[in-house]
Amino acid sequence: MNAKTTRRAILTSAALAATLLSIPAAFAADKVSIMIGGYEKQIYLPAKLAEGLGYFKAEGLDVELLNEGAGVNAENDMLAGAVQGVVGFYDHCVDLQAKGKYVESVVQFSQAPGEVELVSNKHTEIKSMADLRGKSLGVTGLGSSTNFLSQYLMVKSGVPLSEFSTLPVGAGTTFIAAMQQDKIQAGMTTEPTISRLLKTGEARVLIDMRTIEKTKEALGGTYPAASLYMPTEWVEKNKPTVQKLANAFVKTLKFIHTHSAAEIAEKMPKDFYVGDKEGYIKALNDGKGMFTSDGVMPAGGPETVLAVLSGFSKNVKGKTVDLSKTYTTEFVKNAR
Repeated sequence: MNAKTTRRAILTSAALAATLLSIPAAFAADKVSIMIGGYEKQIYLPAKLAEGLGYFKAEGLDVELLNEGAGVNAENDMLAGAVQGVVGFYDHCVDLQAKGKYVESVVQFSQAPGEVELVSNKHTEIKSMADLRGKSLGVTGLGSSTNFLSQYLMVKSGVPLSEFSTLPVGAGTTFIAAMQQDKIQAGMTTEPTISRLLKTGEARVLIDMRTIEKTKEALGGTYPAASLYMPTEWVEKNKPTVQKLANAFVKTLKFIHTHSAAEIAEKMPKDFYVGDKEGYIKALNDGKGMFTSDGVMPAGGPETVLAVLSGFSKNVKGKTVDLSKTYTTEFVKNAR
C-alpha cells in the first residue's frame, strides 16, 4: 500500500467514525430493566411472552427482565432505583401511596388475581378460612400481594391477624416442600404450582380466584392484579419509552386473546412447564380469561383493591388515597 492509498484509507475510516458518532442517540435501543415477582408464574406470563414474540425489540427497546420470587422484593428494588419498573400486583400502587410513595400501573395485565388458597390434604378438618385459626399460611413474601389477600380473607372470616401466622415460602418447589413438611397447612399460590399439588393429591382448593366470577365472590368485586407499574416521576420523565412498553404489552395481551393456550405455551421457556407441558397448557387455558385484552384498568377495580387493603392493613385503613394517581390509561389508549 503506497502513501496515497494509505492516506485515503485513513480519511475513509475517519469519515465513517464521524458518521457513526453523529447518529442521534434516538436510534439506540431504549434500555429498561424490569423486575418480575416470579416470571415463571402464569399470572406474569405477558412479560416473558412479549420478549419471546420479539415485541420489545420491534419497539426499539432493550428490555432486561429480572426475576425475583416475591413481589414485595421487586417493589423494593424499584424504589431503590435498581430497576425502572415491576411486573407485579397493582395493589402495591395503592399500598405505597398510603406510605407517601407514588407509583402507577401503566399497563394492567389482569382483572383477577389468578391466586388460589390451597389446603394440605393432611388436614381434613379445614373446610373454611375460619378453620385456619392458629395455623401457618404460606405466602410468597411478607408484604407481598399473597400476604395481603391471605390477611384480608382471614379477617373477613372473623379471624384476627394475631390468631394465625403467614410464612414466606415463595412458589413452586419451595412452596410445595413447605406444605409436604407441614410447615404450612395452607397457602396462597398461582399456576403452575396449583396444578402440581392438585395432580399429586397433596392439596385441595379452598378459595379460588383464577376467574373474574370467583374473584367477585371472594373479594366483592373485580380485582385488578398483575400489571406493569413504575414510579410516577420516572413515567413523567420518560413518556416515549413508556409508550413503547405499552405498545409491546398491548400487542402481547391481544396475542393472548387471539391464540390458543397451546400456541402461547410454545412461545414460553420450556422449563416453565416443570416437566408437565400438558398440565401447563390446561392451567393456562382455564385461566387466561383473567388477562385484559387491552391493558386498560377495569372499571371499579381500584375501589375493590382499596376496600380489600382497608379491611386489614393499618398502613391503608383510614388513609386518604387518590386512586386516580395509582394508574394511568394514557399509554394503553394510545398503543398501536
